Amino acid sequence: MRLVIAAIGQRQPAWAEAAYDDFAKRFPPELRLELKALKAEPRTTGKPAAALMAAEAQRIEAAIPKGVRRVVLDERGTRQTTAALADRLRFWMGDGRDVAFLIGGPDGLDPALKATGDETLRLSELTLPHAFVRILLAEGLYRAWSLTVNHPYHRE
Repeated sequence: MRLVIAAIGQRQPAWAEAAYDDFAKRFPPELRLELKALKAEPRTTGKPAAALMAAEAQRIEAAIPKGVRRVVLDERGTRQTTAALADRLRFWMGDGRDVAFLIGGPDGLDPALKATGDETLRLSELTLPHAFVRILLAEGLYRAWSLTVNHPYHRE
């Protein structure tokens, strides 16, 4: 099974890429974490935010596999504890479909793309920099996986 993070924004600081890579490599072969970093639409063209988000939504659609479970990351999404995320991960693994986590650009996700989500998840009530979102999501998913297999990474 694959967990695909489809995120607008290609250039992240080296420290953020290193932190993300550290968590991504910890996943077992049967549960791979993949990042699809996608080009943001230039904010210098004078296009309205809706047009920018629509163009970015097309990039996300093209990058994610067909038939995946779509999890939209949004500040108004469902708040999850680590244990609850582990339960969701168990469910997703039982479902057998790959899961794509959709992360928008500076203006967020296109409303039409948001509407296609099977679920909406909130990582924090804070607005977070994109570099942090990728790291927090990777760590949270790894921690959730560790609970599903009784790995000692997570402690209560």
